[in-house]
Amino acid sequence: MPSSAAQPEERTSEPPAGQPSVVPRPTDWTSLGGTVALTPRTRVLIDPRARAGTAEPSGRAEFPGPARQSVQQLAAQLRTELGQVSGVEPRVASDVAHAGPGDIVLALADDRELGAEGYRFDSSDGAVRIRAASTHGLFYGARTLLQLLRATDDEHRTLPRARATDVPTQAIRMVHLDAGRKYWKIPYLENLIRRMGDQKLNTLMLHLSESEGFRLYSPKFPGLADPDHSYSRADIEHLKSFAARHHVQLMPGLEVPGHATAISDAFGIGFGSGTNPCTAAHTHSHLTPDWIIDMTSEKAVAKTKQIVDEFAGWFDAPLFSIGGEEVPGQLADCPRVQDYLAASPDVSTLGDLLNRYINTLDDVIASHGKRTAVYNGSEHLAAPQQTVHGPVVFLTWEGTGAEPAVPGHDEIAIGPFYDTPNNYHHLYPNEPWMYDSWTVSAAPDMLGSGLTNWADYNFWADDAYFEQSMAGARAILADRAWNGTATPDTLADFRARAARIGDPPGITATPAKPRVNDGRPSHHWTFDTAAYPKGWTYAGSPGNTIFAEDTAGDLPGTSYIINNPAPVDGVRGQAWNFDSDRDGVGFGGLDVAEPWTVSVLVRPTARTADQVLLSSKAGALKLMQYGTGKVGFTRYGSADLSFDYTLPLDRWTRLTWVATPGHTTLYADGVRAGTVDASIPLPLRSIGTEKVSLRGDLDELTTWDEPLTADRVAALSRQDTR
Repeated sequence: MPSSAAQPEERTSEPPAGQPSVVPRPTDWTSLGGTVALTPRTRVLIDPRARAGTAEPSGRAEFPGPARQSVQQLAAQLRTELGQVSGVEPRVASDVAHAGPGDIVLALADDRELGAEGYRFDSSDGAVRIRAASTHGLFYGARTLLQLLRATDDEHRTLPRARATDVPTQAIRMVHLDAGRKYWKIPYLENLIRRMGDQKLNTLMLHLSESEGFRLYSPKFPGLADPDHSYSRADIEHLKSFAARHHVQLMPGLEVPGHATAISDAFGIGFGSGTNPCTAAHTHSHLTPDWIIDMTSEKAVAKTKQIVDEFAGWFDAPLFSIGGEEVPGQLADCPRVQDYLAASPDVSTLGDLLNRYINTLDDVIASHGKRTAVYNGSEHLAAPQQTVHGPVVFLTWEGTGAEPAVPGHDEIAIGPFYDTPNNYHHLYPNEPWMYDSWTVSAAPDMLGSGLTNWADYNFWADDAYFEQSMAGARAILADRAWNGTATPDTLADFRARAARIGDPPGITATPAKPRVNDGRPSHHWTFDTAAYPKGWTYAGSPGNTIFAEDTAGDLPGTSYIINNPAPVDGVRGQAWNFDSDRDGVGFGGLDVAEPWTVSVLVRPTARTADQVLLSSKAGALKLMQYGTGKVGFTRYGSADLSFDYTLPLDRWTRLTWVATPGHTTLYADGVRAGTVDASIPLPLRSIGTEKVSLRGDLDELTTWDEPLTADRVAALSRQDTR
């Protein structure tokens, strides 16, 4: 019930002081003063005539897709969630006409102003009334209720008296995961879906095929996907059902005709296969011609139609993506392509060929009642005879997303929101720009916006490695795409509000990675030649994106494109030679708290101002410390620390760092070289940084989750033969 008498209405939709603790901000919020309290007598009330309903006529729309959860199901879910947040687990009843203080009323109403996802929130009389034209809107109104409760400092049983009419600016508010290069574990996906629903994000796009992997397993296509690192039909049905309870649509994405080595290799349908093949000169320099499916081949086109037809039937979201971008322009110089274009009356350019291919697959997708989505890029190729079908939606990865960029097509802006946390691309969403400066387009042909993850060169990274760089930007995108008005406060204020709200109920804590404390290494990269693990396809031309096997743990890595370390003879087997600051290896591991040990064989060939062995965003181990040239380590933003030891050039040295909280000792060839009274967590993001690598050879890089004794360190050196 209200804690104070009714007061004059105070409009607080703009001043920072009046912002409710809700992410995203409601588009219209009127504070009435005082609070409403849940009590042991609180009920969730629903109209018995609407128990099985999902939407009134004005609540149905093409996007974000139909609501799957009934009012009764939503009420039961809210009952459980209220118990998790406040300890009050109200009964669900139908006495709507007699709602009292602390009751929660969920009602469907044919309210055209609200559309498919908007809702009205009213706690003015002591009850909380949420009205919407679909259960999408009811769910989002319930999220506002739960967030307001979570943000209180008491037992999470009070919320402000207020009225709101809350309608999103953009219809599609998306998170995009690269699930082709990386296999995401289902518990992580479930947590992500919970967080998305809580922040009113409604589309999870799983980009399920890439040159390196295909992540949908169907017995119809043996050899295409590895069952242990892909999603079965049962997995997808589970995820769809789970997502529907959080009002998230599961949007699939495949990638053809480019980025398709995994498909080409499985069926022999790439441009590098068969007679008169295309060559490396006809594709991007770091890839093979089988990276592109042969659009001139009836067999190849038929096979991709079969693949799309099969998997379009697995999903119920209104959009299905087929990629369609980054087809190399030099492919037009391939004799196979030139001969085909000369003999075909309806295509005269590479752009025609690509557009016709997109349209052919669009016909298949349309037969399933869905619309096709493609990444933009095809519009840059000359295509005098073939135009991409009008209903195709473009995922625009170029530009600022402020205005539609591809005339004649609906769009979803993803370009300004890339999260590609490797040291080659080094792309992170610009959170201050997103919050303070991004102009959110409400144009009718701008369907929405999406935070986009790419897993290049972090194929086997921890799920949590990506989550740490996506969570903040995801919350900002949720806020801005829902409420497109100028932000009324600072980014620091927003972050504090999001932290105060915290995670939604039901989140499963990520289990702590067990430490290896029995003397065995936690990781060991030998740099010997090894094949990609089962479930991943090697798509690079020789010498590119080479594989760093982890023989002790589960954190293998790859080098980057263009600049790569070169295999050379090592102390034991093979080593890798680094000769450029763009040379590096991506692991995607999380930092490991002290204590720890790192040991490596290194043969430097030149001195530079700064040389990095292992790094993360927090710190780095240095072979040559900036400012001193000595071996050391760095705590970014705090200190560059050095030992009184300089690596000799042109000979192998075994370096070993042993860290305990507040102390780090360096050994060179098993002999103690000094101790610094400081320490950092062990950085496992990568070898090198985005700007600095090393010069010389590396071999036998090993880590332990415990401090090795001086005797064990000395024994490591005695094992080396040089």
